[in-house]
Amino acid sequence: MKYDTLIFDLDGTLADTRPGVLACFEYTLNKLGLPPYHDPYKFLGPPLQYSFSTLLGLDGKATEEAVRIYRQKYRTESIFDAELFNGIEDMLHTLKENGYTLAVATCKVEKFAEIFLKHFSIAKYFDFIGGADENNRVEKSQVIYHVMEELGKTDTSRVLMIGDRDNDVKGAEILGIPCLYALWGYGSAEEASESGALTAVHTPYECLQFVMEK
Repeated sequence: MKYDTLIFDLDGTLADTRPGVLACFEYTLNKLGLPPYHDPYKFLGPPLQYSFSTLLGLDGKATEEAVRIYRQKYRTESIFDAELFNGIEDMLHTLKENGYTLAVATCKVEKFAEIFLKHFSIAKYFDFIGGADENNRVEKSQVIYHVMEELGKTDTSRVLMIGDRDNDVKGAEILGIPCLYALWGYGSAEEASESGALTAVHTPYECLQFVMEK
């Protein structure tokens, strides 16, 4: 096999978390007295800090408060307002049965990611579930590096990232890891091409075929 370690994004790759995520952003903007954002789908994928600071133009202190409000709403009400994409569990089961090391790298807080994946009964497939921490590890490249450390992987030549947004591609690229772009998520074929993804696949089954044929 060309790749023996597969690192998956969570939101938009393993699960459709749009209802819960968008509800939390709407709630946060309302609590801060801000108007609705013109394109809320831009919030799907990037780290919270990026969304609040870059997309909304909030300063450091306001961004911290926005993240706090969002996470409080998310963990108490919206964390399970989601569903796995069709074919995800079958894909993970087959990959695990064929000896691949599987991990998750998400910009969700790590403990939230663990709770989420256990709730949807797919945590068992992963050797490690990596996420952001409350303060420092927020960028995708930082999370992927954290995952690699926990897996004890120093050689990136047989590692493949699988994600649905350009921050997955670019975060992996910083560490010299190629990224397979999941078109069933929140991105687009245009973004996949512009971001420099290895290639794009339309379904989890196509993802499985691509990996196992290498």
